[in-house]
Amino acid sequence: MSNFPPLKEQLDLILKGVEAVVSADELEKKLARAEKTGKPLKIKAGFDPSAPDLHLGHTVVFRKMRHFQELGHEVIFLIGDFTGRIGDPTGKKATRPQLTEEDVLRNAETYKAQVFKILDREKTTIDFNARWLSALGADGMIKLAAKYTVARLLERDDFAKRFREGKPIAVHELLYPLCQGYDSVALSADVELGGTDQLFNLLVGRDLMREWGQEPQVVMTLPLLVGLDGVDKMSKSLGNYIGVTETPDEIFGKAMSVSDTLMWTYYTLLTDRRPHEIEELKAQVASGSLHPKRAKMDLARTLVASFHGADAARGAEEEFERRFAKAAGPVHAEEVRLSQPLPENLVAALVSLGLCASKNIARQKVKEGAVSLSSDGIDWKKAENPAEAFLPTPEGVFVKVGKRFVKALSE
Repeated sequence: MSNFPPLKEQLDLILKGVEAVVSADELEKKLARAEKTGKPLKIKAGFDPSAPDLHLGHTVVFRKMRHFQELGHEVIFLIGDFTGRIGDPTGKKATRPQLTEEDVLRNAETYKAQVFKILDREKTTIDFNARWLSALGADGMIKLAAKYTVARLLERDDFAKRFREGKPIAVHELLYPLCQGYDSVALSADVELGGTDQLFNLLVGRDLMREWGQEPQVVMTLPLLVGLDGVDKMSKSLGNYIGVTETPDEIFGKAMSVSDTLMWTYYTLLTDRRPHEIEELKAQVASGSLHPKRAKMDLARTLVASFHGADAARGAEEEFERRFAKAAGPVHAEEVRLSQPLPENLVAALVSLGLCASKNIARQKVKEGAVSLSSDGIDWKKAENPAEAFLPTPEGVFVKVGKRFVKALSE
């Protein structure tokens, strides 16, 4: 007798937040077969360790993997120690720099430490694609390349755009989708997960599995998480991210800075709340029976608990209330001491205070009217000139960007 939940219950959780499925009929058939035979599906998701630290945008796929685990299916966390040295050019307008083997393996170790904050360690298989891709050798790689045409590879948006613009495309970049697709052949995957920017590569896996006489995998893509600014996808370079390894207070505070609208996307993609539970929360907020701030604090607690535990989440909430949520009087902000010489202007100060990731972003925030200054934390004035001097008084000056703020002091 099968230990899997009923098919409808599985689909409700599996399809939560999913952007596209190729194809839904195949997914249902695979799930029904697993339920009948008692044999779990093999779920694959691959990650190239191109940077040592992860942010919440990366965890969208992790959480979907966790959903499959909870339903009793087999999850393979595939580390691209081979493909990571090629570098997936997805979304890039130029050839990406190649990482060394040492870089990839070092980053892979940090990935493993971070991913188990979401995945069940006991139910996760970790594999490395160099195990079969290195073994292919030159002869095997040529045979793999013979399975696909250049014309089909140039259907990929970023390749096509660079080709039209006369920008270089290195031969090794064309091999990347084939290598990722061959991973699915080597693992005999039933389902592969990835972001929407990975759709082409995932579909190559389906094609290659047919070439090897295997049943093609189901492809499932998840949205790219929008960052704290509510505009661009979450990215460290844009400074609109929440890092997996950040402190409970940092995660809580940043989560509270998202807009009331974006909050629901975060509920869908970053929590285990079922769709009907999220709809109930939305209805309560719409009716006025639940204040948006309370819903957002529940989200912030959930995110902190995911990475640091329930006790840390309660502590972060208490600290947030103490520092930022006073009903009257001046705010209680984190104090940041600026060393001499002081930043030459407001833009430089915003970067030094950690409120903006770059001077370009800081300049844009000032132009948007998103930067305010206050001497007492009560009366605020919008900054209008990015080049204005920044001269904190001995008592300090409050600086706010959006909903994030600090108290700047000079040493």
